[in-house]
Amino acid sequence: MINYQVFLNHLSEYPQLANWSKELPQQIAAGLNESRFGDLPRWKEALAALPDLRPDTIALNTSRVGADGSVSDSQREQLHEALKGLHPWRKGPYELFGVHIDTEWRSDWKWDRLKDAIAPLEGRTVLDVGCGSGYHCWRMRGAGANLVVGIDPTPLFVMQYFALQKYLQDQRVAVLPMGIEHLPEKLQAFDTTFSMGILYHRRSPFDHLIALRDSLRPGGQLVLETLVIEGRAGEVLVPEGRYSKMGNVWFIPSTATLEAWLKKAGFKSPKLIDVSQTSRNEQRSTDWMKFHSLADFLNPDDPNQTIEGYPAPRRATFIAEKP
Repeated sequence: MINYQVFLNHLSEYPQLANWSKELPQQIAAGLNESRFGDLPRWKEALAALPDLRPDTIALNTSRVGADGSVSDSQREQLHEALKGLHPWRKGPYELFGVHIDTEWRSDWKWDRLKDAIAPLEGRTVLDVGCGSGYHCWRMRGAGANLVVGIDPTPLFVMQYFALQKYLQDQRVAVLPMGIEHLPEKLQAFDTTFSMGILYHRRSPFDHLIALRDSLRPGGQLVLETLVIEGRAGEVLVPEGRYSKMGNVWFIPSTATLEAWLKKAGFKSPKLIDVSQTSRNEQRSTDWMKFHSLADFLNPDDPNQTIEGYPAPRRATFIAEKP
């Protein structure tokens, strides 16, 4: 079930991506190395247990990405158990043959906040950095993108993508097991690059912004979503220890500071299109993600503060253009 060949053939159709497509098999093998990831055999067993079902309808442009068709009760139960074997499900939601995968994040809410403000995706080549299981990749394809490349170094998310791909059956969408540091330098190939929920995890935000810039063709668009604080230009929160129980949060700028960072990294015309405080309805524990979630990360006496006393998660989305 883990086969990228058709996708690689599509990738080779693009002159700027053809050379990378030749390097990718080795990169993919390294990203899915069982000696590095002990749970991979178990996740592969879950994939193998998925029933063979033929979809009558496929939905990529609705809140619940998924497929539907004739299925028996026993097949639906088999599907449910196999998908549960890929717990935890972080980004979604999905709906497969009557099985609702109620993910930790209502990622459709994030998509709804940005979809009408970005450049139309019709016919574009798109990169989604830190894409998780690929929920937004499918939405991008549903919005008309011609090719969608998702990258995420977490093997479980790649296994979840292949579980979905078994039924969604669209080889112009792929989730690759790697981070942005594995892209060829100065690739300059994508019409649109998304980075959502990644910047605050990077020790060097400028290196990340420059890597995003270098992934884009001239005139390409960046869609950047990240944590922000309220404040003036130049203000940045550098958490001591953890932030919202996350140990890998380095820099949280104000929106004015982030706009300045984008300009300094070489983008033009940065535009703030949304600021939203994350609610407990948007990020929460479910039967498909049973670990702690946002409600456990906030001050129980003041939901506007994290458990550590910092401002509660607030997210901004910018669009910007590569000259």
